[in-house]
Amino acid sequence: MKAFIIGIGGATNGGKTTLSQKLFKQLPNCTLIRQDDYFKPESEVATDERGFKQYDVLESLDMDSMMISVNSWSMHHKEVEISTMQLKEMQSTWKEEAHFLIIDGFLLYNYEPLDKLFNRRYFMTVPYDECKRRRSTRVYEPPDPPGFFDGHVWPMYLKHKEQMEEVQSDIVYLDGTKPEDDIFNVVYADVSKLTCVHEKS
Repeated sequence: MKAFIIGIGGATNGGKTTLSQKLFKQLPNCTLIRQDDYFKPESEVATDERGFKQYDVLESLDMDSMMISVNSWSMHHKEVEISTMQLKEMQSTWKEEAHFLIIDGFLLYNYEPLDKLFNRRYFMTVPYDECKRRRSTRVYEPPDPPGFFDGHVWPMYLKHKEQMEEVQSDIVYLDGTKPEDDIFNVVYADVSKLTCVHEKS
């Protein structure tokens, strides 16, 4: 069995969820994990001197729980891989299948235990003005207070993007302002190549 972990990272409201869901529907044997599902309770999220909750930092996330979910998927497919190796010795006509784990989140490549697992790393980008406009149309719980985007969200995005680029050289950048289908087609074609490379190696 071939098992691949695909990261869809990037800016808030950059199109990560849309792309991840499209891939989830189209890729065979696909599982989707969303980093947003691992935010700590509001009471455990730090507040800065301006009263802004520090949601856009790793400390606001329960990364231990997230890694349990990711490692559980990985261990399951590692066990299946062992069994399929045994089957191949007995069944020459047995055909391998590809399994995919899509992980969607805004801080995927800044957390080393998770980052080292990816077979592909995609990063959605959008300009400041468009990102702010999209963010203003979303309803969050709790709601964004006045000034939150400029005072916390965007500065943290730039900071973490810079940190990511200092250690990463294989990021595939995606323009989040392009049509959704165009972005999907590019990524789907690229991910499909993974199985071909695996077969040749």
